[in-house]
Amino acid sequence: MSRSVGRAIGLDVHRDFCEVAIVEEGVVRSAGRIQTSPEQLEMFARSLGPEDRVALEVTGGAWEIARILEPHVRRVVVVSPDDTGIRQARAKTDRLDARTLAKLLAAGELDAVWMPDERCRVMRRRLARREQLVRSRSRAKNEIHAVLMRRLKGRPPVSDLFGVKGRTWLGELELPVEEAETVQAAMRHIAFLDAEIAEVERLIAREALHSADARRLMTVPGVNVICAASFLAAIGDVRRFRSSRQLVAYLGLDPRVRQSGSEPARGGRISKRGSASARWALVEAAWSVVRQPGPLHAFYDRVRARRGHGKAVVAAARKLASLFWCLLTRGEDYAHQQPSLTAKKLRLLEIRAGAPTLKGKQTGTWATRQQMRTAERELAQQAEASYQRMVSDWKAASPKKDVGASVTAEHA
Repeated sequence: MSRSVGRAIGLDVHRDFCEVAIVEEGVVRSAGRIQTSPEQLEMFARSLGPEDRVALEVTGGAWEIARILEPHVRRVVVVSPDDTGIRQARAKTDRLDARTLAKLLAAGELDAVWMPDERCRVMRRRLARREQLVRSRSRAKNEIHAVLMRRLKGRPPVSDLFGVKGRTWLGELELPVEEAETVQAAMRHIAFLDAEIAEVERLIAREALHSADARRLMTVPGVNVICAASFLAAIGDVRRFRSSRQLVAYLGLDPRVRQSGSEPARGGRISKRGSASARWALVEAAWSVVRQPGPLHAFYDRVRARRGHGKAVVAAARKLASLFWCLLTRGEDYAHQQPSLTAKKLRLLEIRAGAPTLKGKQTGTWATRQQMRTAERELAQQAEASYQRMVSDWKAASPKKDVGASVTAEHA
C-alpha cells in the first residue's frame, strides 16, 4: 500500500500509555496502545513514514513526545484541548479521543499551538518553580499569622513580620509549647525556601542579563525582571505577532465580544486564554506601573474615572502588553523611562545574578542620584501632563463619544 500521501495519526496521551488512531486513505482505525516511555516512543517513531503527520493535545509530556517524533515524520501538531471540541463530546473514551484527533488532522482542521524553543522551555520551568516556591513560603508565613491570631496577639508592631525587627519580636513572644514549635518549624521552612528562591532567581537574572529584550522591557518604570522574563517566556519571538492586537488576544487580555441579530456587539470580561502566568505578571506589573508618573498613569486615571479601579488595572495591563510589542518590534527603549531608575534595576539585576556589591566602599554619589531621581520624576510628571492635554484636545475635537477600550458606545 502506498504511503506517499502520508497518514494522519492521533495520539491520546496519558501518563502510562498513548492511545493511537490512524486515518489512511480516508479510513480511520484504532491501532492500539504504546507505553509512554522514551524507548517505546522511539520504536513507534521509527515505524512511521516521512510523510506521516501526528497530532496530540497539550499535556505535561507533550513537548518531549513531540521532540522524539519530529525527526521521523513530516509534522507533529500539538493542539490545545479547547480547540478540538473533545471535552464537549457526548461519548468520550481514550479510543474515541484518538480517532477524533486523527480525523481532525486528516481534514486539516487543527491549529497547532506555538512550540517553544529550548530557551523558552527552560525559562518557563524556572519561573514555574519559583512560583511554587513562593506559594509554599506564603503558606508557611500564614501559619505564623494563624498562631498570632489563635493566641490573640494582635497586629505585629512592625511593618515586616519576617524582617530583622519582626523576627526579634517573634522570638520574644511567650507562647505555649505547641505554638512555639509551630512558629520555629515555619521559620526554618521559610529560611530554606528563601535560599531556594534566591537560587532560582539567580538563574533567571543571569539569563535576563544576557537578553537585550529583557533589559529593554525593564526600561519601563514598574517592570521588574520577573515580569519581563514571564512575558518573553510566554510569547517567544515577538515577530510571530503582526500587530499588538494579536499579542493581546494571545495573552487573553482582550474582551469577549457577543453579538446576535441586529443588536450591536457588546464586550464582556477578558477572554483569559493563553499563558496565565504571563497575564498575572502583566497585571502585577500594572499595579506598580500606574503608581509611577507618566502616560500610563494618566491612562489609568482616565479609565478608572469611567470604569473603576479593577477594570482600569486590567486595561493598563493590556496597554502594557501593547507597549511591550512596540518596544520589541522597533528595537527601542521606553521613551518615558527614568534613566537612574533603569540603571538601579539593572545594577540590582547584576547583583542578583552574582556580581559583587560595593558595600563598604565610599562612592559619594548617593546625593547626586537622589537629585537626578527628583529631576526625572518631574520630567515624567511633565510627560503625564502632556498626555492629559493630548487626550483633552482629542475629546474636544472629536464629535464622537469617547468609548475608550469598550466595544460599543453604550458600554463606554
